[in-house]
Amino acid sequence: MTYKRLQIFTIILPTLIIGGFEYIRHYFLLPYLSMEMGNHYITLLTFLISYIYASWMFRTIREMNERLSKEQARRAVYEERNRLARELHDGIAQTLFFLNIKLKQGKIAEAQTAVSEINNHVRQAIFNLRYTPEEGCSLTERLGKWLQEWSTLTGIEVVQEINLPNKYFSPGEDVQLFGVIQEAFTNIRKHSKARHASIQLLTNNKGWQLIITDNGCGIQNPDLIISKYGMTMMHERALQLGAAFSISQQKTGGTKLFLRVEKGGKSNETISYSNCG
Repeated sequence: MTYKRLQIFTIILPTLIIGGFEYIRHYFLLPYLSMEMGNHYITLLTFLISYIYASWMFRTIREMNERLSKEQARRAVYEERNRLARELHDGIAQTLFFLNIKLKQGKIAEAQTAVSEINNHVRQAIFNLRYTPEEGCSLTERLGKWLQEWSTLTGIEVVQEINLPNKYFSPGEDVQLFGVIQEAFTNIRKHSKARHASIQLLTNNKGWQLIITDNGCGIQNPDLIISKYGMTMMHERALQLGAAFSISQQKTGGTKLFLRVEKGGKSNETISYSNCG
């Protein structure tokens, strides 16, 4: 049932029932039913109709919202998988082209490096696709499993500090936030040359914040970073979450990604990029 139909039923149904009872009472039941008793009956009838109708209406609205939320989550998962497919296709296509050249040149060692890179692309994409909201576990559990596998795959140590109340995010928000985290750690693996990384995802009475850091070389070319597909996707996801978003160079080296959402209003969006020099 659509919201328009609910609106029509909300206006018409109680009016017809209560108005119809009053019409019948005055024209047919008045000799048998006193005004005082009739007032008691109409009060009771109004209460029962209000209770039954309100319970049905709010249950219907809740079910509609749940369906919409699940549909948004499925759409977000579909979009994420399309993005991974494009990234995987582009990455493998470029590496295969490089591999072909090196094989023609007889540079076996460099060709082996290209094969290893293809293997990493495929393995990264496979387990990126395995963790979705439809698995039925919490975001904290999915993140923990994913980060543990990512650390095993890459050999990069990850320190986790994740403190989320159960069902803190909607399914759609889960997908958007998980996508930001996946992309951030994919970039760490591909570009940072880091040995250590950390993630903080915390909530408080003001909202929530995400901080991801590494001890790598940082962003090599801040003038071109906005054109990179992954960075653009993280920016778009941050907008969907209504979050402030920044990527900056740490004083101690490496890169810091920061997302923040404050309750009671949309966070001011900030984007900064800096070179590790």
